[in-house]
Amino acid sequence: MRYLPLTDTDRSAMLARVGAATIDDLFVDVPEAARLDGPIRGLPMHASEMAVERHMTRLAAKNMAAGSVPFFLGAGAYRHHVPATVDHIIQRGEFLTAYTPYQPEIAQGTLQMLFEFQTQVARLYGCAVANASMYDGSTACWEAVSMAARITRRKRVVLSGALHPHYAEVVRTMAKFTEDEIADALPTVQPEPDHAGLIGRIDETTSCVVVQYPDILGRISNLAEIAEAAHARGALLIVVNTEPVALGAIQSPGELGADIVVGEGQSLGVGLQFGGPYLGLFAVRDPKHVRQMPGRLCGETVDATGKRGFVLTLSTREQHIRREKATSNICTNSGLCALAFSVHMTLLGEAGLRQLAALNHARACHAADRLAQVPGVTLVNQTFFNEFTLKVGRNGRELVRELADRGILAGVSLARLYPGVANLDDGLLVAVTETTTPEDIETLASALEELLA
Repeated sequence: MRYLPLTDTDRSAMLARVGAATIDDLFVDVPEAARLDGPIRGLPMHASEMAVERHMTRLAAKNMAAGSVPFFLGAGAYRHHVPATVDHIIQRGEFLTAYTPYQPEIAQGTLQMLFEFQTQVARLYGCAVANASMYDGSTACWEAVSMAARITRRKRVVLSGALHPHYAEVVRTMAKFTEDEIADALPTVQPEPDHAGLIGRIDETTSCVVVQYPDILGRISNLAEIAEAAHARGALLIVVNTEPVALGAIQSPGELGADIVVGEGQSLGVGLQFGGPYLGLFAVRDPKHVRQMPGRLCGETVDATGKRGFVLTLSTREQHIRREKATSNICTNSGLCALAFSVHMTLLGEAGLRQLAALNHARACHAADRLAQVPGVTLVNQTFFNEFTLKVGRNGRELVRELADRGILAGVSLARLYPGVANLDDGLLVAVTETTTPEDIETLASALEELLA
């Protein structure tokens, strides 16, 4: 609970300083219809600190915490075990620096951490250069689309139907202001992604093709085929990855021809936090595109005495350079989340990441095999990493609700991701990580057998 030390005298002094008679004067720009007309009904004007704490504790107890029940949610946010060492290291005093290094070379430790973070992301994505860093995966996706338009001088964007619908919505929203043309589609619930349909939408005016890997249904695309088709028409291939642990098991997007790779880094070090904060990752395969990257790059150098040091090599947002030369204003260094990601990656190392990925995939295979045995359930995927799609023969959203009432967080229904799309409403995304036990899988399977009988 926050302690608010301001007195009425303090508030009056601040209002007088800004020329406001009352606090209501600060909200005159808010439409009257959107303002409260008095105290919130049903909420007492005053309560003791202990009474408020007890009330809030009772409310919090109504939540179903991810770690307390069988948990199969994914669709872009994944529950992995975050070693206690991560929290210990990110809270060390050496890292308690300013939010962003406006005099960057003073904070050598921060720059070194960001440099190492960039190196890890670049190697993970199979790219030449990564930046440090962005808000989250969806906004990083839009930044990649915007960057492709600058490079190709084209304004037509082809979105895969299997791109996460929230990412696609961010692109569509931003494109309203840039007047980019969006060629999108709904996902096809079939064992393999619809590459023919995607490639058929690419033409000579296309700036970029955006695909997810693994896609929203958990399938793993042949990126090389899509890259070849995009490049043949002068377009760039942007690959979105929402589960970086997968790249410990499958080939990196950069190796398969992706020009720009973006994604969400939440899986490593950050954890589930009731919706945030998250961590956007961004990398390019070809160094010639570096100057069109949004955000900032940290580099390694030596000082006048030959001692190793770190510098802010490139910063292209408008606070740092002329607005007309800036690539974007959206960049943030997301320093704490980037630090947590980097610490977790360092603790794992390459061998540890591959081992973690193998464990995830093995658990997912076990779950897919067991759930596919439930009468009325069909496994959609031909390929997957740690997430797959089931067809359950009835509205998935209602089924998820009934399972939650039994203390099982069963997955994310396609009816929730694509409301109103009738042919998707019996789809259920199921994610399985190293935190999922064989008992959790059996509990879900048994409950499905009862509810679908």
